[in-house]
Amino acid sequence: MNITLIVKIAGVGLLVAIICQILQKNGRDEQATFVSVAGVVVVALLLLGEITSLLTSVRSAFGL
Repeated sequence: MNITLIVKIAGVGLLVAIICQILQKNGRDEQATFVSVAGVVVVALLLLGEITSLLTSVRSAFGL
């Protein structure tokens, strides 16, 4: 895992946090919830390749 992935995740988190704060201040709590869920999905998609690599390593370590 390299540093660019960590920076991307931190950037998405910062962006989502700012957008959620702005939406909550304007009384749009439901949309803020959708934005936070979308942020979680984006981060999960960013991590998908790393998770696949991890599972491949575990399978090869145990000979499965």
